[in-house]
Amino acid sequence: MTDDEIRTICTKEVVRPLMTTFSTSLGRKNAMRSVIVEVRLGDGSSGFGECATSFVLPHETVDRIRGIIREERSRLTGKRAADFPAIAAELRARHPSFPMTVSGLETAVWRAWLRNTGTSEPDWFGGALRRIETDITIPHTTNRKTLEAWTGKVARKGFTIFKIKVSGEEADDSRLIATVASTLEALGVRYILRLDGNQGFTKTACLALADHVLKKGYPVDLFEQPLPKDDRRGLREITRHSPLPVILDETVFSVGDMEMALNEGLGHGVNIKTAKSGITGSLSIMRLAREGGLRLMAGCMTETMTGLSAGIAMAMGTAAFDYVDLDSVHFLRHRRQYGEITVEGAGYRRQGMEERAG
Repeated sequence: MTDDEIRTICTKEVVRPLMTTFSTSLGRKNAMRSVIVEVRLGDGSSGFGECATSFVLPHETVDRIRGIIREERSRLTGKRAADFPAIAAELRARHPSFPMTVSGLETAVWRAWLRNTGTSEPDWFGGALRRIETDITIPHTTNRKTLEAWTGKVARKGFTIFKIKVSGEEADDSRLIATVASTLEALGVRYILRLDGNQGFTKTACLALADHVLKKGYPVDLFEQPLPKDDRRGLREITRHSPLPVILDETVFSVGDMEMALNEGLGHGVNIKTAKSGITGSLSIMRLAREGGLRLMAGCMTETMTGLSAGIAMAMGTAAFDYVDLDSVHFLRHRRQYGEITVEGAGYRRQGMEERAG
């Protein structure tokens, strides 16, 4: 027996209230729900991963996640954590409809192996940066007071990039964007806006909103997943005609999805999430996207720092991302310090060795 063999796999459900209602074109929620998975090795090293739940994959429930992990426990016990890429590939082949379950389990095995070898997560990814800054999500709402309160709160924390959840309803979206902009201008904030359609638009509505925000002079730098994830024809057309960069999210979960998007000319960029594609999948998607000349966004699901920190490590370690959308911890009550990562306003900073020693 080697000291990196998997000994035990445990799960725990986590339910946390959100600081504000998280609402998109796909649904709304006031609490996040996920499954934390712990993998422990023969030498006692352990690693944690998080299996998120999402409007995007409603069948991937807490009960189904825990059931799959129970099913896999006997298969994985005795395997070497160093073989996490092969483990992840086998899991994805067996459970293609449960990508977030596999991603959380892979992350736990990867982290246990890193602890076994004494390797830091950002260093494993390349160790390129010590600090990154994220945008913050503005959920969709027609309640002006709620919108102004959340926008003002996060602006005062130091955020300058705001990703607005738009719905595909022209009047609502126009008012939403105008309210966010006026709130920020009243506070004297120099800001950038991003639009996230969460699959709620038609091609016509997408192009109309893109034209509208540019005519109004709003500083918008991208439009994320405006069309349904499988509307390849529509995505191809808006990629050709949109005045804003189109960033794919729900369209790309796997390496195969990324290959398809590149072959068919879908999007100007891709949102890569360790929560949906895992460690090895995210790196493979990143490599393909860069080779194809696409822009890269580091993103997250509604998850705790257990899951989010893997994305932070990837963004810091690789320094490969044009956009950073790693904000989920700001929807939860949270600490300032998580291991070697410090939460500083809109940023995340990696402590130096001397700080950790002190």
